[in-house]
Amino acid sequence: MQALISDLGGTLVSGGDAAGFRAMQIRMGDLTKGMTVELLEPWNLDRSDFLSRFLDRRGEGPHHLTFKVPDLAAELERLEGIGLDPVGVDLSNSMWREAFLHPRDSHGTVVQIAESEVWRFELAWESARVGEPAGVRWWPDPPVRGPVSAVLERVVMKSRDVGQTAGFFIEVLGAEVAAHDVDVVELVWPGGGQITIEEGPDRGIVRLEVSGAGDLDRTVAGTRVVGT
Repeated sequence: MQALISDLGGTLVSGGDAAGFRAMQIRMGDLTKGMTVELLEPWNLDRSDFLSRFLDRRGEGPHHLTFKVPDLAAELERLEGIGLDPVGVDLSNSMWREAFLHPRDSHGTVVQIAESEVWRFELAWESARVGEPAGVRWWPDPPVRGPVSAVLERVVMKSRDVGQTAGFFIEVLGAEVAAHDVDVVELVWPGGGQITIEEGPDRGIVRLEVSGAGDLDRTVAGTRVVGT
């Protein structure tokens, strides 16, 4: 939280706790540009230890990408129709319905697909801007926002087969191609999300790229953050 808010000018938008974790969402940008980073830490381990096991196995670093849909039940039917097997499906709460795709299906990272009948980022943003983040507060007073206003422009992933990975995000998750080369593909979504897929021996998320922070290259919560 300190680095994202004090050093990079992020805005704490919301947070809360659930089985196995507690979380906060920090917007790196504003209402019209940028993306949101969710920070997780283990909590209520007697109910679920998935995050604790992830940290024991891999250490701090990127855990998942979230995609919002208007109708999760319909989306699950579509995904199953194209041969995917979502896990962790929970349709019980209109506040937040969710399902996940395993990294073996989603090219190296967990993909969360979610629907909410009541959550609207626009409302949460207005509240957060006056110092009233949405949700159940568990965190200490956040630091003062620094003078830098970094905008999260893109998530960068590595893949041994750029075309195949890009095809997954296009066909399964509705991405559009913004630019492509032999070993790099830029994908965008109408809501402002952007993923770059680069060829390489690694698999999954390797860094976040931000604008407005100058010549930046540092690690935050086990994730490399680079200025563009």
